[in-house]
Amino acid sequence: MSLLFSSLSLGPLELSNRIVIAPMCQYSAHDGCASDWHHIHLGHLALSGAGLLILEATAVESRGRISHADLGLWNDDQEAALESLLASVRRWSPMPLGIQLAHAGRKASTPRPWDGQGAIAADHPDGWTPVSASALAYDPAHAVPRALEAAGIDALVDDFVRAAQRAARLGLDLVEIHAAHGYLLHQFLSPLSNARNDEYGGTLPNRMRLVLRVFDAVRAALPDTMAIGVRISATDWVEGGWDLEQSIELARALDARGCHYLHVSSGGLDPRQRIQAGPGYQVPFAGAIKAQVAMPVVAVGLITAPRQAEAVLADGKADAVALARGILYDPRWPWHAAAELGASVVPPPQYQRCEPHQARGLFTL
Repeated sequence: MSLLFSSLSLGPLELSNRIVIAPMCQYSAHDGCASDWHHIHLGHLALSGAGLLILEATAVESRGRISHADLGLWNDDQEAALESLLASVRRWSPMPLGIQLAHAGRKASTPRPWDGQGAIAADHPDGWTPVSASALAYDPAHAVPRALEAAGIDALVDDFVRAAQRAARLGLDLVEIHAAHGYLLHQFLSPLSNARNDEYGGTLPNRMRLVLRVFDAVRAALPDTMAIGVRISATDWVEGGWDLEQSIELARALDARGCHYLHVSSGGLDPRQRIQAGPGYQVPFAGAIKAQVAMPVVAVGLITAPRQAEAVLADGKADAVALARGILYDPRWPWHAAAELGASVVPPPQYQRCEPHQARGLFTL
């Protein structure tokens, strides 16, 4: 039997298989509200046969957006737009749905990727002054952020809590806290972006403090029926930055607090990063962390082939695999993986007649 198509529990949430659709920013929201594009994009991914679909990085306050076109969940209009979207998706798919709550920090106030690079000035209609752990810019093309003071940190925690409460009202199955890819919580973790000399800076316990505080507050705000996880970058890929050893300490702390899973990526904090990319290049990080914790670990990063994904699980490197760009390229990747690995998927009734002759038994009707 295929491990990839075996069930997995993320706390209270039971997945029918171990394929996760990772959060992918679409830069297509209007004032933080989901648009028609999201209905199309998430609708077809929800028919893919994966075990879990996590909505893109969703800002917990207006300054937390990467761009003006990011999804948000800090007001009633945004909640209503997501409610309509989720009702449409659920009408046709039983797939569990999660959301990634995020704050971009110093990487905020940028154009959509296809509109250019760098930053948008604070006095532009689509720009604002970003905030961070310290007044250190991501690079010369980005604005110097304002360092958050104690009151700002308290407000940030409250923003995460309120967004999580909205996610619970929407009936989402899972909340993922985004502490990866150089965004605000990662900025507090890494000594390359955190030069604070208060209780949130300096030592590793201090730099971990905000992530753990946000986790504790969000978990307390969610019902026991919802799963909660965290996405981290296991390394900055820069000497002297956040690294695997520190990630293991953070993972242990989250595990002890009852985190339901850890989603392990890497990089994104510093333009000096030297990433050694290749098939499954981040899997060793997931494997090293999995060996130290009890909670499930999700691996991600150039996992593109079904047998490669199966091997990640069989070798004990992770409990689930996440796909991002690969499933954009092939939205029926789980179907094709099931056919190759001798498993089955449940298609929408409208698609049952497309079962290939050479793969009879692929569809469980």
